[in-house]
Amino acid sequence: MGRRILVTGIDTFWGGRMAQALEQDPEVELVLGLGRTPPRVRLERAEVVRTDQAYTLLSRIVRATQVDTVVHTFLVVDSTKASGRALHEINVIGTLNLLAACSQPEAAVRQVVVKSSTLVYGASPRDPAWFDEDHPRVAQAATRLERSLLEVEGLVRDFAEDNPDIVVSVLRFANVLGPNITTPLSTGLARRLAPVISGFDPLLQFVEEHDVVRALAHATTERLPGTYNVAGAGKVPWREVLASCGALPLRLPPLGTQLAAAPLVRLGVLEFPPELDALLRYGRGVDTRRFEAAGFRYAATTAGAVERFARALRLRRSVGQEPPGYTYEQDVEEFFRRSPAVIRRPEGPPRRTARSQQI
Repeated sequence: MGRRILVTGIDTFWGGRMAQALEQDPEVELVLGLGRTPPRVRLERAEVVRTDQAYTLLSRIVRATQVDTVVHTFLVVDSTKASGRALHEINVIGTLNLLAACSQPEAAVRQVVVKSSTLVYGASPRDPAWFDEDHPRVAQAATRLERSLLEVEGLVRDFAEDNPDIVVSVLRFANVLGPNITTPLSTGLARRLAPVISGFDPLLQFVEEHDVVRALAHATTERLPGTYNVAGAGKVPWREVLASCGALPLRLPPLGTQLAAAPLVRLGVLEFPPELDALLRYGRGVDTRRFEAAGFRYAATTAGAVERFARALRLRRSVGQEPPGYTYEQDVEEFFRRSPAVIRRPEGPPRRTARSQQI
């Protein structure tokens, strides 16, 4: 049998794209996705199961399907997407239920991959220029989001210690830029009015959106144990990013920053979650040599990710809005997959796997 892989958050940006990548690997027999809503991308052979955000049914699903790998993409890393209560339920309770399901005696799970964030390092004036994976954060966690991610990683570490026969991979991703992903930073850049805290011009590190999926696939196919930073090489000044994207600075005062931003957030002019406050003052950089030593090769540096994003913005501005996105409809998908009325072309040469592409 080939690998049987479960992807959490298949209805999210990363979960859907990870499922698409796994579908292309002929060594993967089953791609099973869990989500609260229908997927946002077209899937060819992945099975989709609707569940709640705390994954209370996960134990039954893991036992019944005998999946050998779980890729956990369903962690909130943008606090504008969830209330404080939902944030804790999704990140902490959901991960707790997931790990409990993977460690039950009847489970066949032999690998768990967790998509985390460099938010776990925080941002402060006393930070090192580059955080490696073993460097503790310097400042206390100041936001609910950071605290929840730190709690999640604590749960995952305990799980790895208690289950040495299971390969546990934690990938900490830097801020993402790309033509399709929407984040508070990319939203400001796209609107041509991005937040800047007066008196600060931090050095930031980015990872290009396609490298995120490639990194998750690499850790999954290569069965890499341990924790890895994932970010494009180098750092760039935030104001340089604005200039590249044709955005103007929306200046916020260094004192009472959140208070000053609040009315702009309510009016929809600005997205400024609490986790951006320290980042746009002090920046953050992470050392990625461990993941590169594990065989991963980035398609874009930090500067390259910014340039690709800026190029996509210029194209979008010149040609107008993008066409409507894909809408998942169960009946339609079942027709195309299973109906004898659909004429299926003979398969061509086998596609290269992620390993043969030297991701």
